[in-house]
Amino acid sequence: MFANFGFPEIPRPFNTQYRCYSVSMLPGAERSDVEAGGKIIMPPSALDQLTRLNIVYPMLFKLSNRTTNRTTHCGVLEFVADEGKIYIPYWMMQNLGLDEGGMVQVESATLPVATFSKFQPLTTDFLNLTNPKAVLEMRLRHFACLSKGDIVAINYNKKIYELNVLETKPAAAVSIIECDMNVEFEAPPGYEEPVVPKAQPMEEEEPELDISSMLPEPSGFIPFSGTGNRLDGKKKRTSSENEIQSQLLAEYTRGIPDYDYKPGEIKFIRARRKKEEKENIVDDFEAFQGKGQTLRQSKKK
Repeated sequence: MFANFGFPEIPRPFNTQYRCYSVSMLPGAERSDVEAGGKIIMPPSALDQLTRLNIVYPMLFKLSNRTTNRTTHCGVLEFVADEGKIYIPYWMMQNLGLDEGGMVQVESATLPVATFSKFQPLTTDFLNLTNPKAVLEMRLRHFACLSKGDIVAINYNKKIYELNVLETKPAAAVSIIECDMNVEFEAPPGYEEPVVPKAQPMEEEEPELDISSMLPEPSGFIPFSGTGNRLDGKKKRTSSENEIQSQLLAEYTRGIPDYDYKPGEIKFIRARRKKEEKENIVDDFEAFQGKGQTLRQSKKK
């Protein structure tokens, strides 16, 4: 009882071999929460052994496949597996190169807290999401750590997106539990930036189409083209050649083909006056300028 002489007991490493199975082989109901994260399920005996070894929390582990010399890191979710077995996500089995029932070495690990990570989506579908960075940050809450070189699977909106962990700081394997981590993305393999066509500047004033040049020459009888007289002696406004021209123009405008038409271009004919014409228009009419008469005679004083 006095073996440590009052000093805290030094934590001892945990190192055990287990047979590895995917989460789909776990007895009971389907555990989609395990498949969508980076944590494993271990047997109850592992919890008892970890407690006696005074393991450091949070519990993080290094998984090694000594046959292929591949390693990865993970956390633990529950201790409910059968003795001698562990259940891990399928994407983690692929990273380790393990088959169902293969042997894996499980060692306790102490990892630094992450400050930076860089991911590369394997397909462009992940970049088509509305906010891929927010989706990744939300799904990483189900992970305990990241290892450089791993290909993690993100399950979002009933679709699985795979991302390659290109870089992690400050180490090749980091803990992402309660951390402030900067995330960056690398373009997927073979990705090309979409070419956006440059917008052509709009013309300030579009050229007006002179339709008067398309009018046929007037021939034959033209009605109401003479002059008229008023009985009160006032001048009568006559139909000038410009008025006749505008009248013919209005009748002939509809149905004139555009012989200079080019595919992809549309011209709109707008009847608008030029500024010079508006300035030259002088209106001599003045309202209420005459003398009034009354039938009622004024009373004599």
